[in-house]
Amino acid sequence: MNFFNRQKTRSPAETVKYLKENILRLDQSAVGEGRKRINEEISRLLSSTKTSLSGEGDSDPSPDVIAQVANEVYAQDLLSLMVIHLGKFDFEARKDVCHIYNTLLRRQLGTRSPTVDTIATRPDIIFNALKGYTNADTALNTGMILKEMLRYEPLARILLYSEQFYTFPNYIENTTFGISTDAFGCMKETLTRHKLMVAQYLDANYDRFFNMYTTLILSSNYVTKRQSLKLLGEILLDRANYSIMTRYISSEANLKMMMNFLRDKSRNIQFEAFHVFKVFVANPNKPAQIATILRRNKDKLLVFLKEFHNDKDDEQFNDEKQFLIAQIQQL
Repeated sequence: MNFFNRQKTRSPAETVKYLKENILRLDQSAVGEGRKRINEEISRLLSSTKTSLSGEGDSDPSPDVIAQVANEVYAQDLLSLMVIHLGKFDFEARKDVCHIYNTLLRRQLGTRSPTVDTIATRPDIIFNALKGYTNADTALNTGMILKEMLRYEPLARILLYSEQFYTFPNYIENTTFGISTDAFGCMKETLTRHKLMVAQYLDANYDRFFNMYTTLILSSNYVTKRQSLKLLGEILLDRANYSIMTRYISSEANLKMMMNFLRDKSRNIQFEAFHVFKVFVANPNKPAQIATILRRNKDKLLVFLKEFHNDKDDEQFNDEKQFLIAQIQQL
């Protein structure tokens, strides 16, 4: 037996400490064999940490071990370091980081979520995960971590109320299809999961938010435009956003924009615009300027709607269309 080549047995908490040491060594090592060995060690340590948190095979993890590992992760600032250095890790190691994050975020002690509480004191962790969309190699990994964080209202609130929230359009408009779709998904999560918190934010920041959001609706990118219109319909029709909806459907510019989208060359864009346009028409307390525009275009709208997507086999859509036609006829 070779006694000189055995790896030192470390406790799970010691493994976490050693993981931090190796991550920091990556910054100091040049590309080559030395860096490769450090990366291999990081991969091994991340895999070991994941096993400590999740158990191995059919065996459940020990609650004591989970507590030791979690507390050491917090103490060694690994929640931040893993996100910042993710692009330097090997492919499988990146997946293990996502798994570790998900496991720690879901950990609860009674009614407390210690990992959520820790990240809430370190907004830079959330912002660095969002900034991960600038790195095509790791964007989907950091996107996965960000989406998991956004499940928790204290963390979603930090992002929504930050300047960094307004960088979403850049990641949606100026990245590859996969990254753009992922970024849009995280923005949607921020705007739809925690309804009362979002309603308060939109009420207080209405102009700034919709100035930004309108750039996505008017995007030259078909997917961005369609997703944005669809999400707009969801936001306006959510009961929690009643006051925001009332404001939105009082704007002449918004009505004219939706009427233009009804004539878009894409049938899907027309369909998503219809679900926003119907809110203007169905409003029983239309402001004078909205009623005037609809009255002025009454005959054209009636002809248009009677021929609008007649081939669609959708009972709810057809009922809504007939309701709109009746409302416009009564103007």
